[in-house]
Amino acid sequence: MPSIAYGTWTLGNGQGPIDQIAQAFDTNYYHIDTAQGYGNEGEVGIALHESGLSRGDVFITTKYSGYDGLDIPTAIRDSVNNIGTPYVDLYLIHNPRLAVPDIPTAWAEMEKVVEDGLAKSIGVSNFGVKDLEILLASAKIKPAANQILLHPYVYMQQAPIVKYAAEHDIVIEAYSALQPLTKEPSGPLDAPLNEIATRLGATTDQVLLAWTKAKGAVIVTTSSKKTRLEGYQDAGDIELSKEDIAAIDAAGALGEKRITARTVGLRKFGVGVLVGVVILGLCSYFGVRIDRSLLDLICFIVR
Repeated sequence: MPSIAYGTWTLGNGQGPIDQIAQAFDTNYYHIDTAQGYGNEGEVGIALHESGLSRGDVFITTKYSGYDGLDIPTAIRDSVNNIGTPYVDLYLIHNPRLAVPDIPTAWAEMEKVVEDGLAKSIGVSNFGVKDLEILLASAKIKPAANQILLHPYVYMQQAPIVKYAAEHDIVIEAYSALQPLTKEPSGPLDAPLNEIATRLGATTDQVLLAWTKAKGAVIVTTSSKKTRLEGYQDAGDIELSKEDIAAIDAAGALGEKRITARTVGLRKFGVGVLVGVVILGLCSYFGVRIDRSLLDLICFIVR
């Protein structure tokens, strides 16, 4: 399995993604990650066939997403037909909630996909430790990979999954590895990433991808800009020191605590506002006059 994949999650469909996948091929991305639920398996197939590359030159991952209520045996046949290839290299269950009626039964269907020659290997996505334990208890074929959200701001919560996967020879694939830069800028990671990037003559996104590689993960990333794709490839040559990794880990843990606290606070605020609206609505319905003391009481309750 190539160490970096070009992901099609956010590409949509049409000519745009075909052009972007073609650009990925031109930038030496030969691992393409798609899914039934992304709606662009067909575009992956068109780009592959127009590229002139042979099927064996490209590693294709797609996922069972439960789209249109299709079961696994039907969905995999739809996927290979959409891509226009007799098989995929890796077929994943997109989420444990899609493993119906239960994980062992769904995994047995995945194993049949391999037996039928429709996938070279099978795996999972977004599975926790408990999910993997249930799967391995009855599996004849061990999952090749578990694709999960992985970056420093979620590493504390994801570390048990990473550890469990390493102990059972399951490859971790990391998606949204650059999220701290794209979705959570100006956080605790800025200082160590900037310092390390300056010292190594790299960019902060390259340092972040090098951290992901240091955690033993295959990277799933994307960009519409060729220069960025080239930079992401170059990140594979960056070696971080133990001190660098420790500094990023520490900043990530601090950011994770702040994000968790902020999320909890927003949820509490949302619940409080809802309670306040309900109380005010009931007062209005029953004709209860809202004086200053009652308003103060409502404000106290929803705080």
